[in-house]
Amino acid sequence: MTIEEFKEFVKGRKPLDTAECWRILNEENDKARKITCKLNNSYHSMEEIRDIISELFGYRVPDSFRVFPPFYTDFGKNIKVGDNVFINACCQFQDQGGIEIGEGSLIGHNVVLATLNHDLKPERRQICIPAAIKIGKNVWIGSNSTILPGVSIGDNSVVAAGAVVTKDVEANTIVGGVPAKKIKRI
Repeated sequence: MTIEEFKEFVKGRKPLDTAECWRILNEENDKARKITCKLNNSYHSMEEIRDIISELFGYRVPDSFRVFPPFYTDFGKNIKVGDNVFINACCQFQDQGGIEIGEGSLIGHNVVLATLNHDLKPERRQICIPAAIKIGKNVWIGSNSTILPGVSIGDNSVVAAGAVVTKDVEANTIVGGVPAKKIKRI
């Protein structure tokens, strides 16, 4: 299985329960840890950061993309970012299931984007189930928020600091709380 075949496989939200899936996960985890170690353990100019992130993501990120290290991911190869995306320090992206961030979006400090879940049955708890996260254009995700697997956040929306988003967010909406609930329309 190639990395591209793996990315297609996870779109189907099928359990990651084969030896081939785990081979890809382990190989890419090793690469991601090596690259994020390089990113997070010394000073780099923003241009150098974009070069390192491009290596991590597996494609050239836009020149307008900015991230403030440290940045953590345990996979790296299933993150897509649009123009003018900003990711603040200490974010953790579990991207095996896929993360897409639309242009102009802002991600606050310590945000967690988690695209894997575990089976609830104890005998199957070790099995991971992927589900992509999609963040629309011009979204602002406040510090210390967590976005759970399978969630889509509509264009121009705001996720209040500390929210735990368990369900899709409509465009032009502010949500907050645990679990996040609609506060108002923008």
